[in-house]
Amino acid sequence: MENVINKVVLSGYAGADAEVKTFGSQKLARVSLAVHDAYKNAAGEEVKNTNWFTLTFWNANADLAEEQIKKGTGLSIGGRLRQSSYDAKDGSKRYSTDIIVTELAIKDTGAKTAF
Repeated sequence: MENVINKVVLSGYAGADAEVKTFGSQKLARVSLAVHDAYKNAAGEEVKNTNWFTLTFWNANADLAEEQIKKGTGLSIGGRLRQSSYDAKDGSKRYSTDIIVTELAIKDTGAKTAF
């Protein structure tokens, strides 16, 4: 069987301060990451696009995210994708894809952390 890789590398800017929640002894921090993209369309006009990703940090990594990631902070991250589903209040099934962050470099300070 071939090796299977689940690896994501992104560079962008935090859309908001880290949102932190505690579940018993577990701590979770989520941060939205804006990644800008630009290309030229068929008419030769530049088209700018922003993609949003949800970054997830757990426990001690959540503490680090809470302390160091504020809106507008430049981030380069490495991690893995995790898909999940849940039932919304209206009864519909919802799906989400998060990035579990395993490597973090904060552009503003140059600090690098591998979890």
